Amino acid sequence: MRGRDLDDARARTLATDLAAAALVRLRAGNDLVASLAEEPVAVAFGRLREDLRPLGRDGSIQVQLVDPPSDGRPLPGEIAHAARAIVHSTVLLMREQANVTRVRVEWNCDGTHLLVSVRDDGPGTLDPGRPALRRLTARASALGGSLAVRAVDTWGSEVDARIPLDPPDTSDTAALMWDLGAREAEVLQLLVAGRRNRQIATELGISENTVKFHTSRLYRKLGVSSRAAAAAIAADAGLNLLAGPAAQGVRG
Repeated sequence: MRGRDLDDARARTLATDLAAAALVRLRAGNDLVASLAEEPVAVAFGRLREDLRPLGRDGSIQVQLVDPPSDGRPLPGEIAHAARAIVHSTVLLMREQANVTRVRVEWNCDGTHLLVSVRDDGPGTLDPGRPALRRLTARASALGGSLAVRAVDTWGSEVDARIPLDPPDTSDTAALMWDLGAREAEVLQLLVAGRRNRQIATELGISENTVKFHTSRLYRKLGVSSRAAAAAIAADAGLNLLAGPAAQGVRG
């Protein structure tokens, strides 16, 4: 990167821009890999069915499975794996109780969350304080979800998990890191999405000169000198593109 027409300062700037652009492309590639790892909900539940099949072979308990709606949202691979693990561990815990003959497993979706329900017909003695259940609660929490345990004497026990299908919106947090105004945050989201100035102007309903004004302020606040570097820093900070200004219908 050094030559007669490229001094040290320009070489460093070029190297920074190339590295930043590579980081943006890498993030986009990771997002693509994540989307390819999604499982149709029926397929994910079918794998759960196979996982639970050995538990009912000895005849000690009957495992009833209620299929989720076939047109439900595909599940991110991490969510599907965690949900199967939570169900499998819960069924094993319920099986350890006395007088449990039947366990009912159901998955559903409210459009934004995977809803998991596991119920037994036992004495209702499942203790929410058990270390194994605390670990399951922590696993659901790590995905932004929750897990609740309810045990009713002589009626049975129930474990319900609620796990979001989308990552949490971190755009507000990222904007606060650099004291961005609302319009600056919108422009930055579109920079991370790879939009050029003309596209940003069209989507936000503003002039290209106004876009240039906002990007210049962004560069100063982020301590960078190019759009690629700004996009890389914002992407690394977790700026959420799914809730961007175009999706929210922001204009002005």
